[in-house]
Amino acid sequence: MIPSACGRREPAQTGYTFLMQPRTSARVSLTALLGTPVTDAQGHLRGRLKDIAVATGPDAGKVAGLVLKTRTGLFIVPSQEVMETPAGTLELRSSGAMVPLKDEGNYLYLQQDLIDRQIIDVHGRKVVRVNDVDLEWMGHGAAHLLRVAEVEVGLRGAFRRVFKGLLPRARLEALSRKVAARGIPWQFVDVIEVDPARRVKLRIEYERLAEMHPSDLAEILEDLAPAEREAVFTSLDEEVAAETLEEVEPRLQKALLEKLDEERIADIVEEMDPGAAADLLAELSEEQSDAILEEMEPEERHEVEELLEFDEDSAAGCMTTDFVYLGMHANVAHAVQALRSFDGDPERVTEVYLLDEKRVLRGMVSLARIVMAQPDARLSVLAEPRVLSCPADLHQNDLAEMFDKYNLHALPVVDTQGRMVGVVQADHVISFLRDKL
Repeated sequence: MIPSACGRREPAQTGYTFLMQPRTSARVSLTALLGTPVTDAQGHLRGRLKDIAVATGPDAGKVAGLVLKTRTGLFIVPSQEVMETPAGTLELRSSGAMVPLKDEGNYLYLQQDLIDRQIIDVHGRKVVRVNDVDLEWMGHGAAHLLRVAEVEVGLRGAFRRVFKGLLPRARLEALSRKVAARGIPWQFVDVIEVDPARRVKLRIEYERLAEMHPSDLAEILEDLAPAEREAVFTSLDEEVAAETLEEVEPRLQKALLEKLDEERIADIVEEMDPGAAADLLAELSEEQSDAILEEMEPEERHEVEELLEFDEDSAAGCMTTDFVYLGMHANVAHAVQALRSFDGDPERVTEVYLLDEKRVLRGMVSLARIVMAQPDARLSVLAEPRVLSCPADLHQNDLAEMFDKYNLHALPVVDTQGRMVGVVQADHVISFLRDKL
């Protein structure tokens, strides 16, 4: 998956420097800095601060330069060529350091790309809107470093912006500190770039999102605006995208797939639980569903096509065909090997099922018993004395009653000949009951 635009930050001492008067470390807001006059060594006005350029990728968060607005256009100045004066203005060490700003795609710009934009708080696992950015002067002898400390998503940033120009800078900063802060440290910020070309150029990747629980990632996608949602989802790899799709509502599933071609969708669907994949395709038009199936690998396509034939309100309509089974003569060692080679979601496996040569369900062994038994122990001896199952056409209302009555976490599904065709997991039943509320 994708490294964040605001990924790991190196220690401040390795960043780009601002030269300024000796002082202790202190914070200053982007709002306060914007519009600050920039003069040369003779005191002549050269422009005003319009934005601050920040590096991405391995150098994420380092202040790389200042964007100045002059009478003749926009210029960028390396940060080490600027110092702060006692009067609070900024002074150029060398006028020759000003370079015309030609390509805005090389850096992340705090005012342009962050203020009033949605970002992802990867620590709080939520979407927030940026009101301001706090930067920090880091004292180190005569040289001082300016780094991005955190983004402000609360009332403090809004207060600064409302009253800027109405109060002197020092007074505004002092008053704003009395307003409760809601800041997110820079290392926990994922910036969203909707332009794919610029996202690649800036090396903005969302690898930390892949570490989130799919349910949290699904909630984040639901909270994003459509363009930002598309930018994030299209950047996920197939496995993470599949897990996330299983957690979102059908309406949002269709919206997330809208901009993808059938080949890319097929790659994602192949990574999904077959039951969830069938539910997804059932929500799409027949033409689109057929096109996606055509792009899938034969084995996965066959599993999903079989499930699509069942009534969605039946047990078979909400089951998965991914389960672990063995023959009646298997032992614990065989079960361990089967579990290791299982291609489905291992977290969903709670039992190993015993089938005869006609695939008729004959027994079930819990993982707990397998773990505690000797390798040569026969599974038929360890099997539960009574095995519950349900017919494939059992309605979900009756299915829910069975789960409640017997306190089940999984239930085998059999056809009219008693052959096992799938397993219904408790989470499917819970989702069904939740939809009925």
